[in-house]
Amino acid sequence: MSVPPMSDQELHELAGKLAALGEVRGTPARDPVNEPMIRHWLDAMGDTNPAYLEKGVAPPAMAQVWTMPGARGPANERSPVNDLMGALDASGYPGVVATNCEQTYHRYVRIGERLTPATRLTDLAGPKRTALGVGYFATWQVTWYDEADEPVAGMLFRVLKFRPAAREQASQERAAYPLQPAINQDTAYFWEGVQQGELRIQTCADCGLHRHPPGPLCPACRSADRSYRVASGHGILYSYVVHHHPPVPGRETPFVVGVVELPEGVRIVGNVVDCPIEEVAIGMPLRVTYRRMDDRLVLPMWAPGEA
Repeated sequence: MSVPPMSDQELHELAGKLAALGEVRGTPARDPVNEPMIRHWLDAMGDTNPAYLEKGVAPPAMAQVWTMPGARGPANERSPVNDLMGALDASGYPGVVATNCEQTYHRYVRIGERLTPATRLTDLAGPKRTALGVGYFATWQVTWYDEADEPVAGMLFRVLKFRPAAREQASQERAAYPLQPAINQDTAYFWEGVQQGELRIQTCADCGLHRHPPGPLCPACRSADRSYRVASGHGILYSYVVHHHPPVPGRETPFVVGVVELPEGVRIVGNVVDCPIEEVAIGMPLRVTYRRMDDRLVLPMWAPGEA
């Protein structure tokens, strides 16, 4: 069923009606929490902690995995979010980019449990002018319940639905709104190193474990004492995607975003440059290179080179 275009006022009125519905229950997970999926997740994330499978529980961050419908269904299931996204698409805001994801965990989920999601639309803000174009920020909350109807995890999710700016306008907005990384006490050492042409990898000052991305605690010994080492700057392309859409401020599409495996034992995400897209291949050797994006930001990127 086609959705007619809506004015700004009508979009906000629709959002208000959908928010008033409160929490809308979805379909229970097609499969219970199971060991094979946990094993796949741990392998993909590089998580070697044996406690999950030994204790028969799932990593908390897998909450959304258990109820994702997949590419083929259930196609007939609706939620307040589906209806709002459809209305924004029809009203000329087809672009989408995620801006926030905050998860809350109440307890570990055990193998054999079957979860049910419930979605509640909480806010629609806009229209606002952004570097990507004029758009709306839509926010919703998902809660996962066990079979006893007790919440086990929750997630706040926010996206920007935008009308892509014209090329000339987008160039002006990109110059006015450059993307900048969030720098805090956990990541400052990394960005200071980049400015000096060093690829710094966080290490635990107690057990020596290398870890990336940076964090406040060692996942192995739980120590809060941190240090770093300067990596060799070489790696192997572990995985990659070719980004076509949506537009990204300061970048011309398409471009390659890769996951690079370092000999220091960690993986890092960065753009693959100085290589035709059709020649990019998993397993190719790469070397780090540094690109100045503006007067404040330098980014580490990856170019073909010896392993």
